[in-house]
Amino acid sequence: MKHSKVLTLLCMALMATMPACTDGGDTPTPSKPPVEDPDNKEPEKPDDPEEQEISSELIENYFNAVLNGEPAEYTANNTLTIDQIDGMTSMVWDIWKRANDNLAEDKLPELSYIKANDKTGTWTMGGDAMDFSYGIKGTDIPEDGYPLFLMLHGSGDNNSEFAASRTIGLRCDDAPSVYFIPRSPYGGTGCRWYQPSRQKVWERLLRQAYLTGRFNPNRVYIFGISEGAYGSQRLASFYADYLAGAGPIAGGEVLYWAPPENCANIAFCLQTGSSDTMFGRDRLTQKANSIWDGLQAAHPGCYEHKIELQQGYGHACDYYVTTPYLKTFERNPYPKYVYWENFPAGNINGEGAAFRNGFYNLYVKERSTDDADDYVRSCYEMTIDGNTVNLNVRVVTVTPSEPTYISGYQIYLSVNKSFRRATSGRVVVYLNNELVDLSQPVTINVNGVQKFCGIVKPNLKYMVNSCAEYFDPMRLYPAAVEVTVE
Repeated sequence: MKHSKVLTLLCMALMATMPACTDGGDTPTPSKPPVEDPDNKEPEKPDDPEEQEISSELIENYFNAVLNGEPAEYTANNTLTIDQIDGMTSMVWDIWKRANDNLAEDKLPELSYIKANDKTGTWTMGGDAMDFSYGIKGTDIPEDGYPLFLMLHGSGDNNSEFAASRTIGLRCDDAPSVYFIPRSPYGGTGCRWYQPSRQKVWERLLRQAYLTGRFNPNRVYIFGISEGAYGSQRLASFYADYLAGAGPIAGGEVLYWAPPENCANIAFCLQTGSSDTMFGRDRLTQKANSIWDGLQAAHPGCYEHKIELQQGYGHACDYYVTTPYLKTFERNPYPKYVYWENFPAGNINGEGAAFRNGFYNLYVKERSTDDADDYVRSCYEMTIDGNTVNLNVRVVTVTPSEPTYISGYQIYLSVNKSFRRATSGRVVVYLNNELVDLSQPVTINVNGVQKFCGIVKPNLKYMVNSCAEYFDPMRLYPAAVEVTVE
């Protein structure tokens, strides 16, 4: 049913004065009542500031454009009251589901029980075909939805690696669960799990899984063996905001392509044999453990990890430690601490690299770097204390360090990072009542400078745009403030 010209209560502006913000310790306090600030901008600015009637057709057309890869922005102005947020969230998600149902694309098959030797389906990615197994493990049905495990195989013969992953995956102790086990179109160096064509597949998987309503959106995990370990570690840093945990096995990615700091708020389990010396896997695992220990000490509770060298094992280690550890963790979709080094993933097998546009509740309209150098990146660190959001935006230069030669290969075991304050860029800070109290004034500081102070008015357009960006049922944000970096 269309929602056009209905729900007239939604056309009432939120009647609220703007109280002066209180002093929050080091938070800057205005010396006079807040006035209109050029940086106090809403993420979308329609030509007509007047309230508009809600149109489900307009929303669906916008979703259709986004799903078909067309540049689009939803700007219709529909202010909401806090009491209307839940109902409007359900409406937007229903329209999103309808748009996805009508999209011509490879779809997830119906869920059934997974079998070791069965191929469930085939998806296209780029010009390649990717077979996969997809199905349920265990007979119980979780009340809050199944956990979803994405399992990535190694870079040997792709057929035998695919078969081994299915055998190992069925033996892992994590039922009841659902597994998605892809077969790379290529073996050897053609098996890389993080290039942009693969990123589109993982995003399609998550988007479609959420739409089924059969999964717990806060229990998504990625793990893999050997090349699957490298892929899962790099993807963990790239997609941490979707994950509850990640588990590379028999790997050890170089850390300049998998920033550990991005893994705040997820569980990380890295298991490597003590004799697995090829490509420095043992030494990179030890280095990762040292770094995660330091991050957990600096941010208690944010960097849960289980990083171990399994004594007496080589490349074929104990694969069955990982998922029993990961399955005990759930994602917090609304963390009060976020670190995001926006690094490019790709530049392999003839494909370029891709960046993320959003991470948790941050959406970047303009990065603070020109992307000319893959080792110079925009970096965002957000802390929320009460109703104060502190966002530090910096430019980080990463330099591989501790070079060592192993079996004829040069491996960098560590990375040095230098930071400078960013002086350009635009960021949308999405908000909801789990992050702040929307009924009270909110202060947003960027690099120590107050950019916003006042009541943040909920609006339907923020829900619609965040739904299209994150396709995550937990992240339809009703409020937002756009800030500039200078």
